[in-house]
Amino acid sequence: MLSKVMSFALSGLEGVPVTAETDINNGLPSYELVGLPDAAVKESRERVRSALKNSGRKFPLSKITVNLAPADIKKEGSAFDLAIAVGILKATEQLKADCGGVVFLGELALDGALRAVSGILPLLISAKAAGYKKFVIPAENAAEASYIEGIEVYAANNLTQAIDHLSGLNPLPAVPVRAYERGTKGEYKFDMAYVKGQATAKRALEVAVSGGHNILLIGPPGTGKTMLARCIPGIMPDMTFEEALEVTKIHSVAGILGSGGIVDVRPFRSPHHTATTVSMCGGGTRAVKPGEISLAHHGVLFLDEMPEYHRSTLEALRQPLEDGVITVTRSGGAVTFPANFMLCASMNPCPCGNYGSADRVCTCTPAAIRKYRSRVSGPLLDRIDIQVEVDSVKYDDLAAAALEESSAAVKRRVERAREIQRERFNSPMTNSDMGEKELKACCALDKECEDILRMSFESLKLSARARSRIIKVARTIADMAGSANIRPEHILEAVSYRKYDNMA
Repeated sequence: MLSKVMSFALSGLEGVPVTAETDINNGLPSYELVGLPDAAVKESRERVRSALKNSGRKFPLSKITVNLAPADIKKEGSAFDLAIAVGILKATEQLKADCGGVVFLGELALDGALRAVSGILPLLISAKAAGYKKFVIPAENAAEASYIEGIEVYAANNLTQAIDHLSGLNPLPAVPVRAYERGTKGEYKFDMAYVKGQATAKRALEVAVSGGHNILLIGPPGTGKTMLARCIPGIMPDMTFEEALEVTKIHSVAGILGSGGIVDVRPFRSPHHTATTVSMCGGGTRAVKPGEISLAHHGVLFLDEMPEYHRSTLEALRQPLEDGVITVTRSGGAVTFPANFMLCASMNPCPCGNYGSADRVCTCTPAAIRKYRSRVSGPLLDRIDIQVEVDSVKYDDLAAAALEESSAAVKRRVERAREIQRERFNSPMTNSDMGEKELKACCALDKECEDILRMSFESLKLSARARSRIIKVARTIADMAGSANIRPEHILEAVSYRKYDNMA
């Protein structure tokens, strides 16, 4: 007999409908799996065989042909196990229930248990968009699926539970839909209250987070650059449900989603400087997985000691910093991942780290300094809106018992600035996302501001991109001050953050 059971394959962050067609005929016992399967899919033969037998079902000693249609799309992973097992039971009439309109996803253990699979959230969202409303998935994926409204999800612990549910012998309850609770879920390890001094750097961080601008911290070792960067998650605004779903989809596909079922805290990714270009951008030898810049979507990508990263890895950031997405192209095709992140980087001003310090002596030669700084290219530096110097802190400041302003207080101001931007653009877009159209509409400059900007443009030899980014930063500073218009002091502060543009 012939049976057809629905499943879905993952392509990037999108699900593709796959029909598991099972045909069982008389002949020498054999099992053929076709439809462009990878090694993990081919190995489902033994998993399905053992799972059926250990679940009290019969594995037919006949000629079995399983086709995963459409055959021109490569099938990867173990999520088709449950659909294949149900297809065999349907074809042998061990299961007579109507499975039309039901999507099956899950990996089978040899004892018949259902194991979690990666990418359940994007698969369910794509299937819902395609018109499917009923799903049978592993119980371990239930938390992830519980945030999708308008569908019926049944979570089974093993194959027997799934079959009994389909047969009506022991129906499973639908996974209840959970409401997303916006807000911080716990305390952050780093707080601005414990960062002594560094008023200029703290101000720059607040401006950067308020407008979603990229920031570079430059200063001698031990001055607090890394600690300042690690305080950023504590002052970032809480994610909306839409943002949380986008981030969760990426983490689900990457296989790093926690037990909570949703990512409710903005990501903070800090890859080591030995990270390869592929690990940063995404890719892989088998399935194309998102890289660090996509895992940092709607969050922060922190590059500590940026000149130590490979030049090719740093240059790969240029296009995502402009477009907010990255397209990973491999021989099997191209996959586009979102990559709208805030870049925070730190570096020393020279190899010894003391160049320009007020109380330390630099021992580097001019040639060594130029070589070190040239590791960060001009085009990449041009895309970093805010470049701020972090110098040493006096001992009396470090020993002071009084705490500085807390991250919670800074976060409240950031939230107010972001709210102004949401009302202006009628979307979650930030000032850093503005294009030329939005700049013209929202960032009008009077004559005094234009004169300051023109003088800065000529004296600092800035690029056209740098001019646009200065205006964006000035718009953010104006929002923080509650000003409807950009004023000269806002332009002056924004220009002061561009003094390292020509250091490469």
